[in-house]
Parts: sequence; C-alpha cells; structure tokens
Amino acid sequence: MDKSKLIAVVGVSENPDKIGCRIFTDLLKAGFKTLAVGIRGGAAAGEPVYKSLKDLPVKPDIVLTVVPPAGTDKTIDDAIILGIKEVWMQPGSQSEAAAQKAKAAGIKVTEQGCFMVVHGIW
Repeated sequence: MDKSKLIAVVGVSENPDKIGCRIFTDLLKAGFKTLAVGIRGGAAAGEPVYKSLKDLPVKPDIVLTVVPPAGTDKTIDDAIILGIKEVWMQPGSQSEAAAQKAKAAGIKVTEQGCFMVVHGIW
C-alpha cells in the first residue's frame, strides 16, 4: 500500500474503543495520511472528524467504510459526486447495492477482507 495515498475513514467516532476510531488511529500510527469522517463530527486522536466526505478539505484517494451498510450506501453517493476512485468496504459495512453503484460509476471496490489485515497493519 502506497503511504502517499490519502485515506478517508468513514465511521470514526470520538470513542477510542469503537472500531472506526481504532482503524483511524492505527493508520495514523502506521504512517498513513488519513482523514476521519463521522456523522457526529468532533475529534479523534487530536484530529478533526468531518461530518461527511463532502466536508473534507481535500479529496481522498481511498475511502474506507466502517459503517453499517446503509451508511455505505450514502458514502458511495458522496464518493461518486466527488469523483473518488477507490472504496474499501470493511467487513460488516458491505452493501451489494452500493458496490454495484460504485462499480457502475468507475470506482474500484474491495468488498472482501479487512484493510488493516491485508496491508499488515494488524
């Protein structure tokens, strides 16, 4: 995995025990450029949590979903509007409808496997 790529983690809360926050903070610790997205906003690991992909200051290269499938559907809608080219759906966040919509829009979609495990972070 190219650490120069900007990753947006969707599903980050301020609670460090929640999986979205753990993924976000572990990506930061591993040296990845990472932005946090969570519907409540706030902060995680001293970094801002943006309320949606549309609120990010820059367009990410990869979006990592750590939300229920309905949240993934909304995330894909935003990713299409923003012209994002790659989405990784973490286990439990997969949505077949969202995956089909993303692929039809030319987005590379990964639906199998944990990003963290596949890339040797965990």
